[in-house]
Amino acid sequence: MQVPFNEAKATQTAALLLRLRGAPMSYMKLIKLMYLVDREALLRWGRPISTDSYVSMNKGPVLSKTYDLITDGIAPGTDSVWAQFISAPANREVSLLKETPTEELSRAEQELIQEVFAHHGRKSRWEIVDWMHDNLPEWTNPEGTSIPITYGDILRAGKKSEVEIAAIEDELKHLAFVSFAIR
Repeated sequence: MQVPFNEAKATQTAALLLRLRGAPMSYMKLIKLMYLVDREALLRWGRPISTDSYVSMNKGPVLSKTYDLITDGIAPGTDSVWAQFISAPANREVSLLKETPTEELSRAEQELIQEVFAHHGRKSRWEIVDWMHDNLPEWTNPEGTSIPITYGDILRAGKKSEVEIAAIEDELKHLAFVSFAIR
């Protein structure tokens, strides 16, 4: 059972990355940075920030639901936190529409976002793609399709033991169940 996607946290993560950039950003680069943030959160704390689902695509790992928000747009009549704060792509770039609150993000999460941006934010989108291909063992070349990346795949790539992986996956399943029950 997948933990439900947290659009508010994904939006606030994207907004903070865009704010750190200080200018519009290629949505491919934004999605790659967001993946790196979620990946590092999962490896450090046993839970990602956005709780998006991930897939391997030709240009590296992608946050699936975030990618859909950007490329497919928002269905008419649907309330979307994303659409309130992040622009639709123009020339393959997105930007902040207005100042975004950060109350969904903990201080540690905000610091992690800043850390990932400090490490990768000045790279071009193509440098990040190449870096991901060379350094993220969970990415598999899908050769024109997409292949799911599980939390377990990321944790194994991050050298977590099978015992640690099982404990983290159990906690995430419990979190997914609680989130589902609250709805």
